[in-house]
Amino acid sequence: MIPITLIRMKMALRLFCRCKTFSCTTLKSQFRNKLGFIFFIKIKHQLYLHLNYFLYFAPKSQKLMKKTLIAFVTLAVLASCSKKESAADNLHITGNIKGLKTGTLYIQRIVDTSLVAIDSIKIDGNSAFERDIKLESPEMLYLYLDRGVTNSLDNNILFFAEPGNINIDTNLDNFIAGAKITGSKNQELYEEYQKINTRFRDDNLSMVEAKFKALKRQDQKAIDSIDAKQQSNIKRKYLYATNFAINNKDHEVAPYIALAEIYDINLKFLDTIQKSMTPKVAQSLYGKKLTKYVAEVKKAEQNAPAAATTPAPAE
Repeated sequence: MIPITLIRMKMALRLFCRCKTFSCTTLKSQFRNKLGFIFFIKIKHQLYLHLNYFLYFAPKSQKLMKKTLIAFVTLAVLASCSKKESAADNLHITGNIKGLKTGTLYIQRIVDTSLVAIDSIKIDGNSAFERDIKLESPEMLYLYLDRGVTNSLDNNILFFAEPGNINIDTNLDNFIAGAKITGSKNQELYEEYQKINTRFRDDNLSMVEAKFKALKRQDQKAIDSIDAKQQSNIKRKYLYATNFAINNKDHEVAPYIALAEIYDINLKFLDTIQKSMTPKVAQSLYGKKLTKYVAEVKKAEQNAPAAATTPAPAE
């Protein structure tokens, strides 16, 4: 490598040779006489001053540039970390509960069959709320309202959360029924599913009431007829849920419906839903759970015949 001092000298010489007033020929002609010689001595002295300038200030400039570079890299790293931290909270929830003056909202999720609060929002005068939370995968969450004064059953809104912006507007008198949830495609699909599923549920309730009356008057013929209608209603409900899940295989609502609504359906239907999921959905929270559940059911059914044919040990 060329020594740094030599490089600095070359830089000084280039600077000197770029002088428009004096060329090399002019210097030679002036050097032939005394006046020219004196002038050359002055130029040589200026060159010496230029070299000293570069030798003195160049190292300091390099140190300054080095410090500036370090500071710039540090700021870039801090900005990167800040961006990663903000990206971690990828669900932005906003909303308003008309009529609510004081109370506490809890955002909950199911962990091992129990509702667990993952965040809380204190309401004091302003009924609007806002919160950012981390969401690994689209998931069904709950917005629970602690009114502070009454133990109302109308206090838990179910919503299908997914990364992005979700808004929940409702009112204090009809907290669940009056809720309007926007910003989630899975939520839209779930509401669409529930519109039809509610009909099956209402029909079943009507038949339960009719069966109770038939039992009370001991009308066996009516009881058998209602039982047949109930079985038909259940089959239609399960087939509808299966077709809905398959038709929406590219959304996380599909495996959720399979697990929450028809987990006890014939294995071939669950297997069909599980195999129809897109790779993205298969790697989601509910996609993985459905795959695991189907594998466990298959294993249990394979072991069931073997257990039935195994003779009991002699005592």
